[in-house]
Amino acid sequence: MRLNDEHLATVRGLQSIIRDLDGRFVGRRDAATLLVLAVLAREHMLLIGPPGTAKTDLITRFAGLIHTRPFSYLLTRFTEPSEIFGPLDFELFQKGQYRIKTEEMLPESEIVFLDEVFQASSAILNTLLTMVNERRFHNGSRAENTPLISLFGASSEFPDDPALRAFSDRFLLRLEVEPVGRSRLHDLLDRGWEQERARAQQATGVRPTPAVRLEDLKNVQRLVRDVDLTPVRADYTELIGELLAQGVTLSDRRIVRGLKLVAAAALLREDGTAHPRDLWPLAHFWTEPSDAALVGAAVRERVTAAGGEPITPRRSTTELTAIAEHMADQVLRRKDRVTRASLIATLRDLNDLLNEARQQYPAAQAAHDFIRRQRDQVSVLLEEQL
Repeated sequence: MRLNDEHLATVRGLQSIIRDLDGRFVGRRDAATLLVLAVLAREHMLLIGPPGTAKTDLITRFAGLIHTRPFSYLLTRFTEPSEIFGPLDFELFQKGQYRIKTEEMLPESEIVFLDEVFQASSAILNTLLTMVNERRFHNGSRAENTPLISLFGASSEFPDDPALRAFSDRFLLRLEVEPVGRSRLHDLLDRGWEQERARAQQATGVRPTPAVRLEDLKNVQRLVRDVDLTPVRADYTELIGELLAQGVTLSDRRIVRGLKLVAAAALLREDGTAHPRDLWPLAHFWTEPSDAALVGAAVRERVTAAGGEPITPRRSTTELTAIAEHMADQVLRRKDRVTRASLIATLRDLNDLLNEARQQYPAAQAAHDFIRRQRDQVSVLLEEQL
C-alpha cells in the first residue's frame, strides 16, 4: 500500500504535532508520540504519574491541534454521571421519556481526557466501558453511536482493585509520567513560564491553529487496517511468545490489538508496510506495572537490532556527564545553605545517572568515573553535615 499526497500531508501534520508538544513540554516526547499514535490507531491511553506533571496541559494542547470536539474532566468519588454524560431532559421526562441532553458533553466528543479516571463511580465506569469498547452510548431506550476517537485517562497510581481491571485493560497504551524538575530544571523553568504566558493568551481568546483536520485524520485512520504486516508477523509472534514465557500478563485482546499499534507506527513513519522497527509501541502495552521494565527491554532490543530507535533516544555520555556536573554544582556552590534533604535527593539522582551510564554505555569508563566523582563530592558534603 502506498500513501497518496493527501495521506502524506496528514501524517506529516501529525508529526508536526509531536514536534510542537516536544518543544513546549520538557521531557514529554514519549507522551506526545504516544498521544498521536493513539488517535491514529483509535485506541485509548492511560498516563500514570503524580499531580503536577503537565498531563492535563499536554492533552489540552494536543486536542487543540486536531480539529475535534474535546472533553476534559477531573473525576472524584462524588462525580455524578450527569456531570460528564449530560443532564436529564426534564421536558421529555415529564412526557414519560428518559433522555440525556448530551450537547457539549462526553458522548459528543472525539477526544476525551478524564483525570483520576479510576476515582469514578461504578455507574460512570460501566457506561465508559461500553463507550470505549463499542463507541456506543445508551441514552434511555436507544443506543447511540458516539464520535469517540480516543479516551485518555490519567491516574496518580495504578488500581489494585480487581473490579477495575476490566476497565483498565481497555487502555491499550500505558505511560508512566515522571517529574523532570531535578534533571532539567532550567528547561522546565523556561518552557513552564512560556506555558503560563500562553494561558494568559488563551484567556483572551487566542487558540492554537489546528494542524490536522478531523476528516483528514479519519481518512488516514482507515489506512491502518490496510498496512501490510507480513514482514513483521514472525517477529511479533516471537516477541509475544517470549513475553508470555517470562510470565508477562497479556490478555488475548491486547495481543491482537497490539498489531494495530504496529500498523499505526508504520503509517506514522510514512510507510504502508510494517517492519520490525515499528514494534516500538509495544513497550507501552504492558498490563501490570511490574512488567513494564521487562516488556520495554525486550521491545527495545528488537527495535534497535532492526535499525530503529526507541521513542526517546538514549542520552549521550556527554549529556549524562553534563547533567551530573550541573546537579553537583547546584549544591556544592551553596554548600553553606543547602539542606540535608536536598543533598540526599541529589545523591539519589546522581546514582540514577551513574546506573543509566553503566547500562547504556558499559564500556564508557571515563563517563562512569566522572559521574562517580560528582556523586562522591556531594557525599562528602553530606557527611560534613552529620
